Amino acid sequence: MNVLQEASSTILPPDYKPSKKEKFMNPVMLEYFRQKLLHWRSELLVESNETIKEMQEDNLQKPDIADRASAETDHAIELRTRDRERKLISKINAALEKTEEGTYGYCEETGEPISIKRLEARPIAILSLEAQERHERLERTQRDMRE
Repeated sequence: MNVLQEASSTILPPDYKPSKKEKFMNPVMLEYFRQKLLHWRSELLVESNETIKEMQEDNLQKPDIADRASAETDHAIELRTRDRERKLISKINAALEKTEEGTYGYCEETGEPISIKRLEARPIAILSLEAQERHERLERTQRDMRE
């Protein structure tokens, strides 16, 4: 039985919350995060479909130029938001693949477990907090050197 089969056959107890006391990424914890990712992706897809529907119904051909400009600005903002969400869905899908592979929750840089607190706040995290901070410091240093 692979990790995904083991996790998806695991029944999540009601009100389950992962804790430091249990084995990291045991089947119940893995299923908890898998369901969290699936729910998040589902919400984003529903919002995206609603936006598409609204944009198809919205007529940008307003008689007043100010109304038209306002509608076009709203459209542009909505499209940028949807583009960010499309990228987020891609990251969620990558995290779901990691749940299947058994690598979810582990830092891509160090291989160490990512803290449960961090995964709760950002379920698509691929770096531990320490690795993320190192990465951001390095980016800042490189940016400062270019300026």
